[in-house]
Amino acid sequence: MRWLLILFSLFVLMALGGGALGVWGLYHYGRGLPDYRQLADYDPPVVTRVHAGDGRLLTEYAKEKRVFVPVSAMPKRIIHAFLSAEDKNFYNHPGIDFISLGVAIVDNIKNYGKRRPRGASTITQQVAKNFLLTNETSIERKAKEAILAFRIERAFTKDRILELYLNEIYLGFRSYGVAAAALNYFDKSLDELSVEEAAYLAALPKAPNNYHPVRKAQAAKTRRDWVIGQMVENGFVSAADGEAAKARPLTIRPPSRTEIATAEYFAEEVRRELVDRLGESGAYGGGLSVRTTLDPELQRYAEAALRYGLQSYDRRHGWRGPVSTLPVVAGWGQALEAVERPKGALDPWRMALALIVEAEAVQIGFPDGTLGVLPLSELKWAREWKEDQRVGGSVKRADQVLTPGDVILVEAVETSPDGETAYEPGTYGLRQVPEIEGGIVALDPHTGRVLAMSGGWSHAESQFNRATQASRQPGSAFKPFVYLAGIEKDFTPASIVEDGPIVIDQGPGLGKWKPSNYTDKFYGPTPLRVGLEKSRNLMTVRVAQQLGMPPVVDIADRFNIDNRLSEQLSMSLGAGETTLLRMTTGYAMLVNGGREIVPTFIDRIQDRTGKAIFRHDNRDCRGCRAVTWTPQPVPELPDTRRRLTDPASAFQVTWMLKGVIDRGTGRRISTIGKPMGGKTGTTNDAFDAWFVGFSPDLAVGTYVGFDQPRTLGPRESGSSVAVPIFKRFMEKALAEAPATPFRRPPGIRFVRIDRETGMAARPGDSDVIEEAFKPGTEPSVTALRPSLPPATVAPVLGSPLPWPPPAASRPSVADGATGLY
Repeated sequence: MRWLLILFSLFVLMALGGGALGVWGLYHYGRGLPDYRQLADYDPPVVTRVHAGDGRLLTEYAKEKRVFVPVSAMPKRIIHAFLSAEDKNFYNHPGIDFISLGVAIVDNIKNYGKRRPRGASTITQQVAKNFLLTNETSIERKAKEAILAFRIERAFTKDRILELYLNEIYLGFRSYGVAAAALNYFDKSLDELSVEEAAYLAALPKAPNNYHPVRKAQAAKTRRDWVIGQMVENGFVSAADGEAAKARPLTIRPPSRTEIATAEYFAEEVRRELVDRLGESGAYGGGLSVRTTLDPELQRYAEAALRYGLQSYDRRHGWRGPVSTLPVVAGWGQALEAVERPKGALDPWRMALALIVEAEAVQIGFPDGTLGVLPLSELKWAREWKEDQRVGGSVKRADQVLTPGDVILVEAVETSPDGETAYEPGTYGLRQVPEIEGGIVALDPHTGRVLAMSGGWSHAESQFNRATQASRQPGSAFKPFVYLAGIEKDFTPASIVEDGPIVIDQGPGLGKWKPSNYTDKFYGPTPLRVGLEKSRNLMTVRVAQQLGMPPVVDIADRFNIDNRLSEQLSMSLGAGETTLLRMTTGYAMLVNGGREIVPTFIDRIQDRTGKAIFRHDNRDCRGCRAVTWTPQPVPELPDTRRRLTDPASAFQVTWMLKGVIDRGTGRRISTIGKPMGGKTGTTNDAFDAWFVGFSPDLAVGTYVGFDQPRTLGPRESGSSVAVPIFKRFMEKALAEAPATPFRRPPGIRFVRIDRETGMAARPGDSDVIEEAFKPGTEPSVTALRPSLPPATVAPVLGSPLPWPPPAASRPSVADGATGLY
């Protein structure tokens, strides 16, 4: 009895000590634990998908690439596979599986020193670790994990715990959660997975890298087959099906290529807006569905047109030399492969080494040892580049351009540059990455939806977006807004303005400002229309001088072109700064009748539940909610756009800009044969070249210039640099579109006038056009024709100086007469 009492006492003391130790452990390790209740509202980071306007995927933003699937929507096969592999007693234990834990302890004692110890963590414990703790291997972490597991089990249902686990775990291949893993490993949705495929995914949570399907294929198949065996043992799969599944090879199928729209500059603008609106966590993990305004077809046209224009300009201004040079010795292929590829080199371009240079051709070699030929006809453009974008003499021999050892960029070509000679296979053309940069943007003038945009030659070379971030002088592209200010103040397209010299004293020590026309000539009294078509600087300055600059500044602010324009006459010639997107939007508001629009890249943003959290068009359309057509009338949406100017005034400027393409500085565009208007712009010393224009339903702007401003070279202007880009884009964009005329607002009358005099047309006049007038402003048919000299014409707006001016008073380039044209 005494020994029994002693043993009983020892047992009681040990039990009390163990209990005390347990209480101390709960107190010690339970202090400061994360709040497990936060899991009730936990939404795992989910990939944000950005789509083009036609539904094609544009890009994805995610820190963890995950697709969240509720456990209620998961196939039983997936759940059975993971329970068999990770926690077969999941639905029966309270957070810790004491039976499995005991078995694991016995196994680890038996196999001590022979193999890695086996764990017995339950799914609940893994949720506690993955969501609330670290991956630290320590007794303290395991104790905290166990305590949290008990608390989680009391707070949440088993299904909720399993849902958190299956959507959170990392399974390799950049896959977070089982749904993303099914797509990345097998290109299937969860309900399409076979037994062996589900078993393989369930084999991965412990160590995805140890069971890589390619690098460690045998280990991966062995682990997969073990999971299949566990599924059979647990009664989830029949023995026959299990054996059949084990017999099948482990086959990985990469995700099929989704039809993707490519628009890198556009996608970056969308990303910035998402971060501004929703923060970085919302943009990268919010599981958003973003529908953008992008038209992929127009985007392809825009990128191709911009690259065509930049490359055409670059080739006109010569060859700047090879990428590098190498000795032509044995092993040149490996040396060539080590040369860094220039940023901005397009995908079809290849790096090559000039091996043998002769008069008529160059033999070139590629890193893989293959050879090609570069004929003289493909080198004709490569005249020597000189300072200020000038070029050397014509190329008559190939050795004028290249020498053996030159590392160059080439592209396979099939025909000669003139298209008349077919080349043999293996013929290449010389290429170089342009230094010149530019941008193009196309938008809907009625809604502000940006349909296409490119901000430079290559996003890989430079992420700087010249369409939205570059503030440059628009030059004469600003003139239509000066003329709009005049038309608002009772000018008409037929108003006569003096095209004569102007000298303005700028103040003490500042000298005199003497603007001039591009031609350095003066043309006397001229109708306003002709001044815009021919881009006459002196007429524009006189209109601004007559009005005073405040109305011009007001127009620039109203149309959001420049909100800080100074009241200096030089600003009327586009000496202020703006962006291509703002300028194009300004033109869009002219062609839409003077209604305000805000350019947008996003139509709609939906959260992970499908709820719309942003819409660009917030108008309420009750008639649009009908489920069936009964047939009820088509719903009419209210026009909530703010009116910026009288629609008749906007139309008069639009009609004048049509004349720029029909007869003026943009006339080469007229060959497209569709109603269009627009305006060139070139700044002093040709630093910047613009063309901004429109059809009735599409506004497009192009800009070209160096990022570090310098001259584009002699004889370069908006007409030679920017117009070809606009034309090439519009040829494609409007190819299938009808020839829609410009929409005339109420209150506009068309009157036939003599374009050169602005007077009503009469029989025998040779240059007659239809001009748009507001009622009461049109010229009278019976008006007397003026007799020369033109100074007697009334009204002549501008300087009272006699015409023609004395030769001594005409400013010349030698006098420092400069201007924007």
